[in-house]
Amino acid sequence: MESVESQQISIGQILSILRKHIGLIFASTFIVTLLAAFMTFFVMTPKYSATTQILVNRKLSDDMAGAQLQQTQADVQMISTYKDIITSPTVLKAVNAKLERQSGYDGNVDSLKSSISIKNQANSQVFSITAKSTNPNVAAKIANETATTFKNKVIKIMSINNVSIVSKAMADEHPVSPRTKLNILIGIIVGLILGIGLAFLRELSDRTVTSEEFLTDELGLKGLGIIGEIDEADIRRKITPKIQAPMGGEDDQSRMRRRV
Repeated sequence: MESVESQQISIGQILSILRKHIGLIFASTFIVTLLAAFMTFFVMTPKYSATTQILVNRKLSDDMAGAQLQQTQADVQMISTYKDIITSPTVLKAVNAKLERQSGYDGNVDSLKSSISIKNQANSQVFSITAKSTNPNVAAKIANETATTFKNKVIKIMSINNVSIVSKAMADEHPVSPRTKLNILIGIIVGLILGIGLAFLRELSDRTVTSEEFLTDELGLKGLGIIGEIDEADIRRKITPKIQAPMGGEDDQSRMRRRV
């Protein structure tokens, strides 16, 4: 039974395999990176985002100032409920109906829901509504219309008036996706890993004996001799005179017979 050490590949062997298949590794990296760049610039559609911020803060009278802290905590906890209300059909259908009358919008309730994201920081009464679209102006319209519709709807739904729009969304001409540098970096890394994997796969699947050391050291066989490689041109130069010589000799003998 072979020892564990004989089955392990040394660092030198790994480097030797990488040097041997360096062309394959470079080719794989180049192709995958080129494919990632092509997908990023020519296939993926740029998307733009716009964000509006909403404050949840119920105004209290002076005689209720002592309950301000408790009310603030209650408002923060209500943000989770507000998130569900914003993405509910009640709000989104109203938003979609208003946006359909505006130019550049061609979505529906389902696409509207997938384009909206809501975030808030811990213990903060402010949360943000971010909308994404292939058009920066449409993204701003979606975010602002969603915030306005939610503010009006929540008064009727929950009978409270503690929602204020802190800042409106503005159109941003810089796309948030695709992320060009990140995609190309991922392409380089994936291509490099793929090339290294193909190099080792090709090396492990190659059963060709390329050195005498493999037969003697790895397989334990004894070398009986070495067969040298002779160039085909040298073989022709050595064989051609021997083929032509007998033909010339036969001609001389036939001439002598004619003379006799």
